[in-house]
Amino acid sequence: MKVRSSLVYPFVSIFAFVALLAEPARADRMALWKIVSLECVPHFEKGGAPVPCEHIDITSGEDRGYVDFKDQRGVAQMLTIPIRRVTGIEDPALLEPDTPNYFAGAWGARAYVEGHLHRSLPREAVAISVNSMVRRSQDQLHLHVDCVDNDVATTLAEYKDRLDSQWRPMSVALKGRHYWARRLDSRDLSDISPFRLLADGVDGAKDRMGQWTLVAIGATFSGDKPGFILLADDAETGGGHGQDLEDRECAIATVK
Repeated sequence: MKVRSSLVYPFVSIFAFVALLAEPARADRMALWKIVSLECVPHFEKGGAPVPCEHIDITSGEDRGYVDFKDQRGVAQMLTIPIRRVTGIEDPALLEPDTPNYFAGAWGARAYVEGHLHRSLPREAVAISVNSMVRRSQDQLHLHVDCVDNDVATTLAEYKDRLDSQWRPMSVALKGRHYWARRLDSRDLSDISPFRLLADGVDGAKDRMGQWTLVAIGATFSGDKPGFILLADDAETGGGHGQDLEDRECAIATVK
């Protein structure tokens, strides 16, 4: 099983990302793809650590693999990025039945978030977000794994018992937006792809996936049943940036 980690290299990853996004390269929408394909994977294939990435998983083959990369922004935010070329949430490959479930891989990356925070987090404190095509800066799929915003966590804790397995607009706002929401009973998101749940569950979403943002936030439902709250928002109505529900400073990690 080829799974390696390089947690001893966090500053390398930060500086590499800063260099690729600095002026005049700020407009380079392929910066993440270059990091993965020109640095992380080649270093790993030569027998070394996958720097500047912190982790690489090619257990099921390189074409089905992904890396975990420390984002320069935030104290602990990780990015889970496919090794294969996948443009973003609009990519038709994400709805194919044999496509890897990148949300499951991203949920595993919470261990690296916790590593940067030097503490464990309850599942309710961790979010995975994918921004819409029109509200992102990079054209390689990347899932943001970070702490949940404190106010968002409080609202969802009060709201979660209203959710079931159907997508419905929330009656309360999260960061000023009324998201579509549903419950997903799953311990680790390995059961089914949230991308397919959005495409099949919200009317018209499948034909315009690029306009949607998708977020999965850990939850514990009644009876101590582990699961997730899935949230979606439409860029055409002014949203599309689910990363807004996360907190780069991870204030929730300091709540007693």
